[in-house]
Amino acid sequence: MTVIAVFNQKGGVGKTTVTANLAAAMAQNGHAPFVIDLDPQAHLSHYWGFSQQVQKPRHSVHEFFRGVLPLSELAVALDNGIHFVPSHLELSKVDAQITRHRDHIWRLKLGLTAEMLAGSTPILIDCGPMLGVLSFAALLAADLILVPVAPETLALNGAAMTERTLLGLEKLDERKQRRYLLNRHTPGSVASEAVLKQMQRHFYNEVLKTRIRYSESFEAAVIGQSNVFDIEPNGSAAQDFGFLLDELVENELVKLHG
Repeated sequence: MTVIAVFNQKGGVGKTTVTANLAAAMAQNGHAPFVIDLDPQAHLSHYWGFSQQVQKPRHSVHEFFRGVLPLSELAVALDNGIHFVPSHLELSKVDAQITRHRDHIWRLKLGLTAEMLAGSTPILIDCGPMLGVLSFAALLAADLILVPVAPETLALNGAAMTERTLLGLEKLDERKQRRYLLNRHTPGSVASEAVLKQMQRHFYNEVLKTRIRYSESFEAAVIGQSNVFDIEPNGSAAQDFGFLLDELVENELVKLHG
């Protein structure tokens, strides 16, 4: 599988951080992915230096949904080889036009297929928490839905809502593989251990063995518009994301070509 949507219906669980550093882990292993920021808040775009104040993208993924340009022409090559399609606040117009453009929920899947991107490189989609056209488009395009869960009750509730959403989508498309990832884990913490037990009770073998431990490297990476491998290559955060990629590959949830 090559298309991963990073999604949870609760905001603030670390979707953007997971997307950015999983992409960096792939790049570290010589398999730089194609990354799409599908959140109108454009947090990943800001993370990587694309904002109105710093480096506003010449184009954004909104042009793809308008039918103006294909994804491959919107992608920007980053220094580490990742190809990135930025977002912009104007993307929120897509969700606002749901009644006039119901076909938008299939546009991303059809676009990835038409451009033959899904078969040539791993693809990561950073989703916003809102359930609308954009989220449905990402979920329908994905082979795997990766659900980060912070050690908080509300984040766990968001994961449960995500599961119900995915069950509902099975009326439109085949069942999607999904995996739940404990993020910002503090070993021995009462909150972390309680949430982990609840995840294992609700989601069984769909909970990943890898845990992403809390680390100051994440904030340093955001400040430096970088990633944890560049900030602290031997640190716990880089180690955890290396383990995450290994687990996804070993379980044949991600296929790396070449």
